[in-house]
This record gives sequence, structure tokens and C-alpha cells, in this order.
Amino acid sequence: METRPLYIDILTLFPEFFDNPLRTSIVGKSIEKELIVVRRHNIRDWSDGEYRQVDDMPYGGGPGMVLMLEPIVKCVESVLDLRKSEGIDPAMIILCPRGKRLNQEMFSVWSKLDPETESILILSGHYEGFDERIYALYPWTTVSLGDFVLSGGEIPALAIVDGVARLLEGTLGNPESLTDESFNSGSLDHPAYTRPPEFRGMRVPEVLMSGDHAKINSWRSLKRREMTSRFRPDLLEGQGEE
Repeated sequence: METRPLYIDILTLFPEFFDNPLRTSIVGKSIEKELIVVRRHNIRDWSDGEYRQVDDMPYGGGPGMVLMLEPIVKCVESVLDLRKSEGIDPAMIILCPRGKRLNQEMFSVWSKLDPETESILILSGHYEGFDERIYALYPWTTVSLGDFVLSGGEIPALAIVDGVARLLEGTLGNPESLTDESFNSGSLDHPAYTRPPEFRGMRVPEVLMSGDHAKINSWRSLKRREMTSRFRPDLLEGQGEE
């Protein structure tokens, strides 16, 4: 019996934004191998009127436009009905600045969803954000890419697709490449080198060319801590580091 791929539904105003990224690199390979299926749903398709309006002026005044509630709700519920008819209960993600910052642990959790009964639904915003009532209607996991402003939620949505896809068994040619990656062990990865052994007076550390795997592992462990202490000391908080 074949395993069902993990479905990822992205609700967006700009489905064409995803055309090339979904055909490229690791994500493209994951889709080709049918490990994931990414469906894009244009929120405008659920709007009324000749111009398919999806935004309006905010009550109380102010700059910018706010995404209207009704088209989003119709779009969300259409996708939910589709997935539930297949026996799938989606994990619902909404992208906005108030959310918890996206991290590797989230990718790990989502990559372990059971495709037979679970999927991912991502709501991508735009303009000045959502009508506040959308947050009360569904059991969202609220996620932010970081403390900065982008034009919309399409880039964060792509980050989620990429971060989840690469963790699925069968996506990467060598699954061991995931083991020592940055953040998997609560630290940055060790420095990496390849040929040539010397370039403009800079040499590859001799230990890496020694063939002594015990010494190499020890060196890499030391360098992971040094790199983390230097560049991301916040990751060492609670690990007994100064």
C-alpha cells in the first residue's frame, strides 16, 4: 500500500509567486518524489463582485487596507471541507507578526505529521493584515518569520514548505546530512571546507585531512560550541555555557 503524500495547502492572493520555487532544488525533488503535494488556493476566487475585492478600509480610519473576513473564511472552509472529506485534519498555520518565531523544532513537528490523517494549511496575509476576527474562528498556530516587515506571507509560507520538505524521509539523497545541521542539536554547525587544501594562504585545518575520525569528531564538536558562542550565544542559554 502506497503512502499518501503530505498535503500542504497555501491560501494566498498571489499563487503565481510560488511557481518557480516549487519546481526548484529540494522542494522540487520532494514534489517529484510525491512526498509532498503543494496546492495553492487564490483567496480572490472566493470574493464577490466584478473586481473580486478582498480588502477594504479599516474601521476607525488609518492608512492601508485590511483583508476582508468573508473571502478568507470561504476559502479556508472550502479547503477544510476538501481535506476532511479525505479523512484529513489539517494543522492550521497563520502567518503574522504576533506569532511565535519560526524555528527548527516547528519544522520537525510538522514533518512528523501522519499524511494519512493530517496535513498543513497555511494562510498567507497581505496589505495591513487580517480582520481580527479571523483569529477566533479556527485553531491556528500563529507563526512569524522574524522581527521585520515583508510585503506579504508568501516568503514565510515558502520557508515552511522548504523546512518541512527537506526533513521528510526520502527527500535528501543522504539522510545523515541532517544530523549535524545548525539548530538540530541546539547549536550552530561546525565550519566546513572542501578542495583546494590551500587558497590565498588559507589552509584547511590539518585534522580534517588526517583520516582520524575520532579526532575529526572531537574537533567538530569543539568548533560547534566555539561558533555558537561567538555568533549565537543566545542558543547556549540554559546549557551551562558562560
